Amino acid sequence: MQEVDVQVLGSGIVGRTLALSLARAGLRVALTHAGVANPPVADVRAYALNAASVEWLRGLKVWDALPRQATTAVLDMQVHGDGPSGELEFSAWQQHVAALAWIVDAAVLERELADAVRFSPHITVVDSAAAVRAPLTAVCEGKASTTREALGIRFERHDYGQQAIAARLTSTQAHQGLARQWFRSPDVLALLPLDSPQPQHSLALVWSLPDERVPGLLAMEPDAFVQALMQATDGQAGELALASSRASWPLMWARASAWCGPGWVVLGDAAHVVHPLAGQGLNLGLADVAALVDVLGRRESWRSLGDEKLLRRYARERLAKTWAMGQLTDGLLQLFAQRTPAVRELRNRGLTLVNQLSPIKRWLAARALNS
Repeated sequence: MQEVDVQVLGSGIVGRTLALSLARAGLRVALTHAGVANPPVADVRAYALNAASVEWLRGLKVWDALPRQATTAVLDMQVHGDGPSGELEFSAWQQHVAALAWIVDAAVLERELADAVRFSPHITVVDSAAAVRAPLTAVCEGKASTTREALGIRFERHDYGQQAIAARLTSTQAHQGLARQWFRSPDVLALLPLDSPQPQHSLALVWSLPDERVPGLLAMEPDAFVQALMQATDGQAGELALASSRASWPLMWARASAWCGPGWVVLGDAAHVVHPLAGQGLNLGLADVAALVDVLGRRESWRSLGDEKLLRRYARERLAKTWAMGQLTDGLLQLFAQRTPAVRELRNRGLTLVNQLSPIKRWLAARALNS
Protein backbone atom coordinates (compact mmCIF):
# COMPACT_ATOMS: atom_id res chain seq x y z
CA MET A 1 0.00 0.00 0.00
CA GLN A 2 1.33 3.42 -0.98
CA GLU A 3 1.68 6.05 1.72
CA VAL A 4 1.21 9.73 0.84
CA ASP A 5 0.39 12.95 2.65
CA VAL A 6 -2.99 13.65 1.02
CA GLN A 7 -5.34 11.51 -1.00
CA VAL A 8 -7.53 13.48 -3.43
CA LEU A 9 -10.68 11.70 -4.57
CA GLY A 10 -12.01 12.97 -7.90
CA SER A 11 -10.11 14.05 -11.00
CA GLY A 12 -12.25 16.95 -12.15
CA ILE A 13 -11.07 20.56 -12.25
CA VAL A 14 -11.25 21.08 -8.48
CA GLY A 15 -9.58 17.73 -7.69
CA ARG A 16 -6.72 18.22 -10.13
CA THR A 17 -6.22 21.84 -9.06
CA LEU A 18 -6.05 20.74 -5.42
CA ALA A 19 -3.56 17.97 -6.22
CA LEU A 20 -1.31 20.38 -8.13
CA SER A 21 -1.55 23.00 -5.38
CA LEU A 22 -0.64 20.54 -2.65
CA ALA A 23 2.22 19.13 -4.71
CA ARG A 24 3.51 22.65 -5.29
CA ALA A 25 3.54 23.05 -1.50
CA GLY A 26 5.83 20.00 -1.24
CA LEU A 27 3.27 17.38 -0.20
CA ARG A 28 3.01 13.88 -1.65
CA VAL A 29 -0.39 13.44 -3.29
CA ALA A 30 -2.37 10.51 -4.63
CA LEU A 31 -5.09 11.49 -7.11
CA THR A 32 -7.87 8.95 -7.56
CA HIS A 33 -9.94 8.94 -10.72
CA ALA A 34 -13.63 9.67 -10.27
CA GLY A 35 -14.44 6.62 -12.36
CA VAL A 36 -16.74 8.46 -14.77
CA ALA A 37 -16.72 7.28 -18.37
CA ASN A 38 -15.97 9.71 -21.18
CA PRO A 39 -19.11 11.56 -22.25
CA PRO A 40 -20.66 10.35 -25.51
CA VAL A 41 -20.68 13.89 -26.96
CA ALA A 42 -18.22 16.76 -26.95
CA ASP A 43 -17.99 18.84 -23.77
CA VAL A 44 -19.71 22.14 -24.58
CA ARG A 45 -19.43 23.68 -21.12
CA ALA A 46 -17.69 26.99 -20.50
CA TYR A 47 -16.85 28.53 -17.14
CA ALA A 48 -16.69 32.15 -16.03
CA LEU A 49 -13.63 32.60 -13.82
CA ASN A 50 -12.95 35.59 -11.62
CA ALA A 51 -9.59 37.25 -11.06
CA ALA A 52 -8.78 35.17 -7.97
CA SER A 53 -9.37 31.89 -9.81
CA VAL A 54 -7.28 32.97 -12.79
CA GLU A 55 -4.39 34.01 -10.58
CA TRP A 56 -4.50 30.68 -8.74
CA LEU A 57 -4.35 28.75 -12.01
CA ARG A 58 -1.62 31.05 -13.27
CA GLY A 59 0.42 30.28 -10.15
CA LEU A 60 0.18 26.58 -11.05
CA LYS A 61 1.54 27.35 -14.57
CA VAL A 62 -1.76 26.16 -16.05
CA TRP A 63 -3.52 29.34 -17.13
CA ASP A 64 -0.75 30.71 -19.34
CA ALA A 65 -0.33 27.27 -20.96
CA LEU A 66 -3.91 27.31 -22.29
CA PRO A 67 -4.32 28.01 -26.03
CA ARG A 68 -5.23 31.62 -26.74
CA GLN A 69 -8.61 30.67 -28.21
CA ALA A 70 -9.57 28.78 -25.03
CA THR A 71 -9.87 31.91 -22.88
CA THR A 72 -11.76 35.14 -23.54
CA ALA A 73 -11.80 38.27 -21.40
CA VAL A 74 -15.19 39.70 -20.47
CA LEU A 75 -14.78 43.44 -20.89
CA ASP A 76 -18.44 44.41 -20.51
CA MET A 77 -21.62 42.81 -19.25
CA GLN A 78 -25.26 43.60 -19.93
CA VAL A 79 -28.04 42.21 -17.74
CA HIS A 80 -31.50 42.48 -19.28
CA GLY A 81 -34.73 42.27 -17.31
CA ASP A 82 -37.99 40.92 -18.70
CA GLY A 83 -39.26 44.31 -19.75
CA PRO A 84 -38.13 47.23 -21.96
CA SER A 85 -37.01 49.36 -19.02
CA GLY A 86 -34.84 46.94 -17.04
CA GLU A 87 -31.12 46.83 -17.84
CA LEU A 88 -27.89 46.77 -15.86
CA GLU A 89 -24.44 47.31 -17.38
CA PHE A 90 -20.95 46.64 -16.05
CA SER A 91 -17.62 47.69 -17.56
CA ALA A 92 -14.07 46.57 -16.81
CA TRP A 93 -12.94 50.10 -17.57
CA GLN A 94 -15.26 51.53 -14.91
CA GLN A 95 -14.02 48.92 -12.42
CA HIS A 96 -10.37 49.74 -13.25
CA VAL A 97 -9.61 46.07 -13.97
CA ALA A 98 -8.34 44.24 -17.03
CA ALA A 99 -11.49 42.12 -17.25
CA LEU A 100 -14.71 41.51 -15.34
CA ALA A 101 -14.17 37.76 -15.78
CA TRP A 102 -12.59 35.27 -18.15
CA ILE A 103 -14.58 32.67 -20.04
CA VAL A 104 -12.68 29.40 -20.41
CA ASP A 105 -13.40 26.29 -22.44
CA ALA A 106 -14.05 23.60 -19.82
CA ALA A 107 -12.69 20.69 -21.87
CA VAL A 108 -9.45 22.50 -22.72
CA LEU A 109 -8.89 23.50 -19.09
CA GLU A 110 -9.41 19.90 -17.96
CA ARG A 111 -6.90 18.64 -20.55
CA GLU A 112 -4.28 21.17 -19.47
CA LEU A 113 -4.76 20.24 -15.81
CA ALA A 114 -4.44 16.55 -16.69
CA ASP A 115 -1.16 17.25 -18.50
CA ALA A 116 0.16 19.22 -15.53
CA VAL A 117 -0.75 16.37 -13.18
CA ARG A 118 0.95 13.84 -15.44
CA PHE A 119 4.25 15.73 -15.30
CA SER A 120 4.17 16.50 -11.56
CA PRO A 121 6.72 14.34 -9.70
CA HIS A 122 4.82 14.62 -6.41
CA ILE A 123 1.46 13.32 -7.72
CA THR A 124 0.64 9.66 -8.22
CA VAL A 125 -2.53 8.86 -10.15
CA VAL A 126 -4.26 5.72 -8.84
CA ASP A 127 -7.39 3.85 -9.85
CA SER A 128 -8.48 2.78 -6.37
CA ALA A 129 -8.56 4.63 -3.06
CA ALA A 130 -7.94 1.30 -1.31
CA ALA A 131 -4.37 1.25 -2.65
CA VAL A 132 -3.42 4.40 -0.73
CA ARG A 133 -2.95 5.34 2.92
CA ALA A 134 -2.92 9.04 3.88
CA PRO A 135 -3.64 11.10 7.02
CA LEU A 136 -5.97 13.32 4.98
CA THR A 137 -8.53 12.49 2.30
CA ALA A 138 -9.94 15.37 0.24
CA VAL A 139 -13.29 14.55 -1.35
CA CYS A 140 -13.69 16.33 -4.71
CA GLU A 141 -16.02 13.88 -6.44
CA GLY A 142 -18.75 16.37 -7.34
CA LYS A 143 -22.37 16.62 -6.34
CA ALA A 144 -22.96 12.86 -6.77
CA SER A 145 -20.07 11.92 -4.45
CA THR A 146 -20.33 8.36 -3.14
CA THR A 147 -17.60 8.95 -0.55
CA ARG A 148 -19.59 11.78 0.99
CA GLU A 149 -22.56 9.45 1.27
CA ALA A 150 -20.38 6.69 2.80
CA LEU A 151 -19.17 9.17 5.44
CA GLY A 152 -22.79 9.72 6.46
CA ILE A 153 -22.85 13.35 5.36
CA ARG A 154 -26.30 14.60 4.38
CA PHE A 155 -26.48 16.51 1.11
CA GLU A 156 -29.22 19.01 1.78
CA ARG A 157 -30.60 19.97 -1.60
CA HIS A 158 -33.35 22.04 -3.12
CA ASP A 159 -34.18 21.07 -6.68
CA TYR A 160 -35.27 24.05 -8.74
CA GLY A 161 -37.33 22.05 -11.21
CA GLN A 162 -35.06 23.49 -13.88
CA GLN A 163 -32.35 22.29 -16.22
CA ALA A 164 -29.51 24.12 -17.93
CA ILE A 165 -28.97 23.76 -21.66
CA ALA A 166 -25.42 24.41 -22.86
CA ALA A 167 -24.18 24.76 -26.43
CA ARG A 168 -21.71 26.65 -28.58
CA LEU A 169 -22.95 29.26 -31.04
CA THR A 170 -21.55 31.54 -33.68
CA SER A 171 -22.90 35.00 -34.51
CA THR A 172 -22.69 37.42 -37.39
CA GLN A 173 -21.99 40.11 -34.77
CA ALA A 174 -18.57 40.30 -33.10
CA HIS A 175 -18.89 39.81 -29.35
CA GLN A 176 -16.16 42.38 -28.48
CA GLY A 177 -15.81 40.83 -25.03
CA LEU A 178 -19.46 41.45 -24.12
CA ALA A 179 -21.35 38.96 -21.95
CA ARG A 180 -25.13 39.17 -22.04
CA GLN A 181 -27.75 37.78 -19.67
CA TRP A 182 -31.54 37.84 -19.92
CA PHE A 183 -33.79 37.27 -16.91
CA ARG A 184 -36.98 36.31 -18.69
CA SER A 185 -39.21 34.85 -15.95
CA PRO A 186 -38.98 31.98 -15.41
CA ASP A 187 -35.92 31.24 -17.58
CA VAL A 188 -32.44 32.78 -17.46
CA LEU A 189 -30.35 32.92 -20.64
CA ALA A 190 -26.65 33.80 -20.85
CA LEU A 191 -24.45 34.28 -23.92
CA LEU A 192 -20.77 34.35 -23.00
CA PRO A 193 -18.02 35.52 -25.36
CA LEU A 194 -15.64 32.89 -26.71
CA ASP A 195 -12.99 32.79 -29.42
CA SER A 196 -13.49 29.15 -30.40
CA PRO A 197 -14.40 27.88 -32.93
CA GLN A 198 -14.53 31.33 -34.58
CA PRO A 199 -12.52 34.19 -33.00
CA GLN A 200 -14.67 37.16 -31.93
CA HIS A 201 -17.81 35.48 -33.29
CA SER A 202 -18.30 32.52 -30.94
CA LEU A 203 -20.56 32.35 -27.90
CA ALA A 204 -21.20 29.89 -25.08
CA LEU A 205 -24.86 29.39 -24.26
CA VAL A 206 -26.15 28.63 -20.77
CA TRP A 207 -29.96 28.60 -20.76
CA SER A 208 -31.77 27.71 -17.52
CA LEU A 209 -35.36 26.62 -18.08
CA PRO A 210 -38.21 24.77 -16.35
CA ASP A 211 -37.94 20.99 -16.70
CA GLU A 212 -40.99 20.70 -18.91
CA ARG A 213 -39.52 22.97 -21.63
CA VAL A 214 -36.16 21.25 -21.95
CA PRO A 215 -37.03 18.02 -23.84
CA GLY A 216 -38.77 19.98 -26.58
CA LEU A 217 -35.84 22.35 -27.06
CA LEU A 218 -33.32 19.50 -27.13
CA ALA A 219 -35.40 17.62 -29.70
CA MET A 220 -35.69 20.60 -32.05
CA GLU A 221 -33.84 20.65 -35.34
CA PRO A 222 -30.89 23.10 -35.20
CA ASP A 223 -32.69 25.79 -37.22
CA ALA A 224 -35.77 25.67 -34.98
CA PHE A 225 -33.60 25.81 -31.84
CA VAL A 226 -31.77 28.85 -33.21
CA GLN A 227 -35.09 30.54 -33.94
CA ALA A 228 -36.12 29.99 -30.32
CA LEU A 229 -32.85 31.62 -29.24
CA MET A 230 -33.34 34.54 -31.61
CA GLN A 231 -36.79 35.14 -30.14
CA ALA A 232 -35.50 34.87 -26.56
CA THR A 233 -32.66 37.36 -27.21
CA ASP A 234 -34.68 39.62 -29.52
CA GLY A 235 -31.81 39.40 -32.00
CA GLN A 236 -29.59 41.61 -29.82
CA ALA A 237 -26.59 39.30 -30.16
CA GLY A 238 -26.80 39.13 -33.96
CA GLU A 239 -27.82 36.29 -36.25
CA LEU A 240 -26.99 33.10 -34.36
CA ALA A 241 -26.05 29.63 -35.59
CA LEU A 242 -25.61 26.41 -33.63
CA ALA A 243 -21.98 25.25 -33.69
CA SER A 244 -22.11 22.19 -31.42
CA SER A 245 -24.31 19.55 -29.90
CA ARG A 246 -26.54 20.49 -26.97
CA ALA A 247 -26.15 19.23 -23.40
CA SER A 248 -28.34 19.59 -20.32
CA TRP A 249 -28.22 18.92 -16.58
CA PRO A 250 -30.57 19.48 -13.60
CA LEU A 251 -30.17 22.57 -11.43
CA MET A 252 -30.23 22.71 -7.65
CA TRP A 253 -29.02 24.51 -4.58
CA ALA A 254 -27.28 22.04 -2.29
CA ARG A 255 -24.96 21.98 0.68
CA ALA A 256 -23.19 19.24 2.63
CA SER A 257 -24.21 19.02 6.29
CA ALA A 258 -20.55 18.64 7.31
CA TRP A 259 -17.42 19.79 5.53
CA CYS A 260 -14.73 18.09 7.57
CA GLY A 261 -14.03 15.43 10.15
CA PRO A 262 -11.06 13.46 11.46
CA GLY A 263 -8.92 12.77 8.41
CA TRP A 264 -11.34 14.03 5.72
CA VAL A 265 -12.56 17.22 4.08
CA VAL A 266 -14.99 17.99 1.23
CA LEU A 267 -14.53 20.62 -1.49
CA GLY A 268 -16.23 21.93 -4.61
CA ASP A 269 -19.55 20.50 -5.75
CA ALA A 270 -19.21 17.73 -3.17
CA ALA A 271 -19.67 20.48 -0.56
CA HIS A 272 -21.93 23.01 -2.29
CA VAL A 273 -23.88 23.57 -5.51
CA VAL A 274 -25.38 26.90 -6.61
CA HIS A 275 -27.49 28.02 -9.55
CA PRO A 276 -25.29 29.00 -12.55
CA LEU A 277 -26.98 32.39 -13.07
CA ALA A 278 -24.09 34.22 -11.36
CA GLY A 279 -21.37 32.05 -12.92
CA GLN A 280 -19.74 31.41 -9.55
CA GLY A 281 -19.84 27.61 -9.19
CA LEU A 282 -16.25 26.82 -10.19
CA ASN A 283 -14.97 30.01 -8.55
CA LEU A 284 -16.35 28.76 -5.23
CA GLY A 285 -14.64 25.40 -5.74
CA LEU A 286 -11.27 26.96 -6.55
CA ALA A 287 -11.63 29.26 -3.54
CA ASP A 288 -12.12 26.09 -1.45
CA VAL A 289 -8.80 24.84 -2.82
CA ALA A 290 -7.00 28.08 -1.98
CA ALA A 291 -8.44 28.14 1.56
CA LEU A 292 -7.52 24.50 2.30
CA VAL A 293 -3.98 24.88 0.95
CA ASP A 294 -3.53 28.00 3.07
CA VAL A 295 -4.81 26.28 6.22
CA LEU A 296 -2.60 23.24 5.72
CA GLY A 297 0.40 25.43 4.95
CA ARG A 298 0.00 27.37 8.21
CA ARG A 299 -0.56 24.37 10.48
CA GLU A 300 1.51 23.91 13.59
CA SER A 301 4.51 21.61 13.13
CA TRP A 302 3.15 19.10 15.63
CA ARG A 303 -0.34 18.92 14.11
CA SER A 304 -1.29 16.16 11.65
CA LEU A 305 -2.69 17.04 8.23
CA GLY A 306 -5.86 15.17 9.18
CA ASP A 307 -6.35 16.90 12.56
CA GLU A 308 -10.04 17.76 12.80
CA LYS A 309 -9.39 21.03 14.65
CA LEU A 310 -7.10 22.09 11.81
CA LEU A 311 -9.67 21.22 9.15
CA ARG A 312 -12.35 23.17 11.00
CA ARG A 313 -10.37 26.31 10.20
CA TYR A 314 -10.95 25.60 6.52
CA ALA A 315 -14.66 24.96 7.10
CA ARG A 316 -15.07 28.19 9.05
CA GLU A 317 -13.31 30.14 6.30
CA ARG A 318 -15.56 28.80 3.55
CA LEU A 319 -18.98 28.13 5.11
CA ALA A 320 -20.19 31.72 5.36
CA LYS A 321 -18.94 32.73 1.92
CA THR A 322 -20.52 29.82 0.08
CA TRP A 323 -23.75 30.25 2.06
CA ALA A 324 -23.89 33.92 1.07
CA MET A 325 -23.41 33.12 -2.63
CA GLY A 326 -26.07 30.43 -2.43
CA GLN A 327 -28.48 32.89 -0.84
CA LEU A 328 -27.71 35.50 -3.49
CA THR A 329 -28.25 33.22 -6.47
CA ASP A 330 -31.35 31.66 -4.95
CA GLY A 331 -32.78 35.07 -4.11
CA LEU A 332 -32.22 36.39 -7.62
CA LEU A 333 -33.79 33.30 -9.14
CA GLN A 334 -36.85 33.52 -6.90
CA LEU A 335 -37.22 37.24 -7.60
CA PHE A 336 -37.19 36.81 -11.35
CA ALA A 337 -39.43 33.73 -11.19
CA GLN A 338 -42.31 35.91 -9.96
CA ARG A 339 -44.56 36.64 -12.94
CA THR A 340 -47.10 39.08 -11.51
CA PRO A 341 -47.10 42.46 -13.33
CA ALA A 342 -46.43 44.45 -10.14
CA VAL A 343 -43.33 42.42 -9.20
CA ARG A 344 -42.12 42.47 -12.80
CA GLU A 345 -42.33 46.24 -12.98
CA LEU A 346 -40.64 46.64 -9.59
CA ARG A 347 -37.65 44.45 -10.41
CA ASN A 348 -37.12 46.07 -13.81
CA ARG A 349 -37.18 49.50 -12.20
CA GLY A 350 -34.73 48.15 -9.63
CA LEU A 351 -32.27 47.08 -12.35
CA THR A 352 -32.47 50.52 -13.93
CA LEU A 353 -32.01 52.23 -10.56
CA VAL A 354 -28.94 50.15 -9.68
CA ASN A 355 -27.53 50.90 -13.13
CA GLN A 356 -27.67 54.62 -12.29
CA LEU A 357 -26.02 54.24 -8.87
CA SER A 358 -22.29 53.84 -9.51
CA PRO A 359 -21.26 52.99 -5.90
CA ILE A 360 -23.69 50.05 -5.77
CA LYS A 361 -22.57 48.83 -9.19
CA ARG A 362 -18.92 48.97 -8.12
CA TRP A 363 -19.73 47.03 -4.94
CA LEU A 364 -21.61 44.31 -6.84
CA ALA A 365 -18.84 43.95 -9.41
CA ALA A 366 -16.17 43.81 -6.70
CA ARG A 367 -18.02 40.95 -4.97
CA ALA A 368 -18.10 38.97 -8.21
CA LEU A 369 -14.46 39.70 -9.02
CA ASN A 370 -13.20 38.56 -5.63
CA SER A 371 -15.74 36.00 -4.36
